[in-house]
Amino acid sequence: MHCVVVWWDLAGSGRTIESLRPFLRDEAVPRFSAVPGLCLKVWVSDPATERWGAVLLWESAEAAAAAAGLPNRAAELIGRPPSQRSAFDIEAVVEGRHDLTSLSGLGLALGADR
Repeated sequence: MHCVVVWWDLAGSGRTIESLRPFLRDEAVPRFSAVPGLCLKVWVSDPATERWGAVLLWESAEAAAAAAGLPNRAAELIGRPPSQRSAFDIEAVVEGRHDLTSLSGLGLALGADR
């Protein structure tokens, strides 16, 4: 397994976390749900620092590399590439005990903050 973390510093970009939520809801979430080799993508934000990004969990480094060629619509909307991009090997994964039936469909951009 492989993990990629990307961050954008939105300061001075003309974009805000709130302005990116329709993009997530209407475009990014549906598109990434069909990306081969992607196990999980979690978009994250920090309003205090105007940072926005994602954590992607891939089946393999090869799957992540294959998807790297996809158009980066977020970079297009924000007007620049991510401020930071890091890749990591996965040492261990665990799913905790919770009452959620699915993680898909959750989040502020989707109107479901549980």
